[in-house]
Amino acid sequence: MAGREERLAVGVLFGGIGEEHDVSVKSAREVARSLDPDRYRVHWVGITRDGQWRLCDGPDADWNGSGGRPAFVAPDRAVHGLVVPSGDGVRTVHLDLVLPVLHGRLGEDGAVQGLLELAGIPYAGCDVPSSAACMDKALAYTLVRTAGIATPDFRVVLSDEELDPAELGYPVFVKPARSGSSFGVSKVTGPEELAAALATARVYDAKVLVEGAVAGSEIGCAVLGDGADLLVGEVDRVALSHGFFRIHQEATPESGSENATFVVPADIPASDRRRVQEVAVAVYRALGCSGLARVDLFLTPGGEVVLNEVNTMPGLTSYSRYPRMMAAAGLPLPAVLDRLVELTLARAGR
Repeated sequence: MAGREERLAVGVLFGGIGEEHDVSVKSAREVARSLDPDRYRVHWVGITRDGQWRLCDGPDADWNGSGGRPAFVAPDRAVHGLVVPSGDGVRTVHLDLVLPVLHGRLGEDGAVQGLLELAGIPYAGCDVPSSAACMDKALAYTLVRTAGIATPDFRVVLSDEELDPAELGYPVFVKPARSGSSFGVSKVTGPEELAAALATARVYDAKVLVEGAVAGSEIGCAVLGDGADLLVGEVDRVALSHGFFRIHQEATPESGSENATFVVPADIPASDRRRVQEVAVAVYRALGCSGLARVDLFLTPGGEVVLNEVNTMPGLTSYSRYPRMMAAAGLPLPAVLDRLVELTLARAGR
């Protein structure tokens, strides 16, 4: 056990201004329960819905950003951490690395990662290009197709474009190209529903994806690691009773979803399981992922594996899929976080 003075200084970012603010806070609570206090000295930075950064005691049940002190990541690499206004001056807080426990817009899209690159602070997870590529579903589909990986049929509709409903075969899913957790997603079963679905998606992003529905099971695969050294968790299956998967928008997801349950390990043949894991790894590598990601896929009745989306900072809540899949493979969340820290420091040459 390391002495208390030898602990790594870890900054944990949580909250954020995006639609997944609440999910991020819940993920951070699980991280708080899982980081070993004898190994890590944690500095919690909560980002409020309106973009204030607050150095605080952590994401407790009452956290809303009203407490704590203003704090900022310093782009000056000599600081290598936070600047905190204090009295008539400022103080600095050195950080060995950052865990950006942020989901969705301005969390997983490369924006925060770019800030940390400027600051010279190592951070867990995917870098700027891979974060941006995975966040933009249309771009991710285009890239993985070049690697021979199947995707749904899709088309992009920009803010100044119209789409003739008669051109589509139904059903289709209409979704923001750069959002997460099914926010703004609609299933469209006929031409008369298209205009409303486009308007819903445009609340979250001016770039909209219209993609053909894929008949098959929704399958997830958790990946951890860099380069050739990857650990793949158990595969899960989302069992839907109706509708489509949208657990993070439900009122009490901790007590279960209104239309979905998770089967871990997935109840699919061993050959399909291996194929799903192989495709997940291929997607991870094609998009340049590092650290961790959850690769969501469809498994068709004919055995084809089709990409759905990639989450570069997947939910880490008590009900999230990524920790469940890793735990089923023998790696509970504390061990996942330890491994992430090791990977982050190794990439930084430490």
